[in-house]
Amino acid sequence: MKIALIGYGKMGKAIEAIALEQHHEIVLKIDVDNAADFTAEKLALADVAIEFTGPHSAVENIMKCLSFGIPVVSGSTGWLENWDKVSNYCTEQNGTLIYSSNYSIGVNLFFEVNKFLAGLMEHYPSYDVMLKEIHHTQKKDAPSGTAITLAEQVLQNLSRKTSWTNEPVASNSNLLEIQSERIDPAPGTHHVKYTSAIDDIEIIHTAHNRTGFAGGAVTAAQFAIGKKGIYTMKEVLGLA
Repeated sequence: MKIALIGYGKMGKAIEAIALEQHHEIVLKIDVDNAADFTAEKLALADVAIEFTGPHSAVENIMKCLSFGIPVVSGSTGWLENWDKVSNYCTEQNGTLIYSSNYSIGVNLFFEVNKFLAGLMEHYPSYDVMLKEIHHTQKKDAPSGTAITLAEQVLQNLSRKTSWTNEPVASNSNLLEIQSERIDPAPGTHHVKYTSAIDDIEIIHTAHNRTGFAGGAVTAAQFAIGKKGIYTMKEVLGLA
């Protein structure tokens, strides 16, 4: 598989290492210092693009890949207010887009556990719930995209919570609190905690390094080749 890396920061380098280990080829690496190389001619060398940049550049990068006819796997977060624009453009171009807030296989299994637990807790109103996420100080968005996904899953399955907030809230509020902490080193930890007067129930996912995220992105890239449409890691992992 021939891969174009759009974004060559820590995640881009981790993806490169995993891809080369699996005998794939990196044919293009785009970062801020060589943005002029992001052309249709150079991208045409790739079977698929993997895009990990930031909230301010992700939309343009994704749409550029789609306009050039290259399947794109995006792991950038913080841009989903433009989701309709991007998804409609993908459909118009008959393109291929895979998006996930987190490409780790473990996190995607954690998502399934989170939904199941929230559904159980719908019937036990004595439990309040909150989320906490911990990441490194260079992470550009807060709360994390993964935390937002977890929060939205809780909201879909727990009717006593109506929306999430990144601000402190009182106990048993209809708002779901997400606490964000930035420390180094911290690749990523996510807690979902249910609390009652009697006990606590908590599920936690802790990443030990970036390998899980990078490996999942490469797996998603393999899945994207030869397909059309919009997919998530649920389809990639057969969880849909």
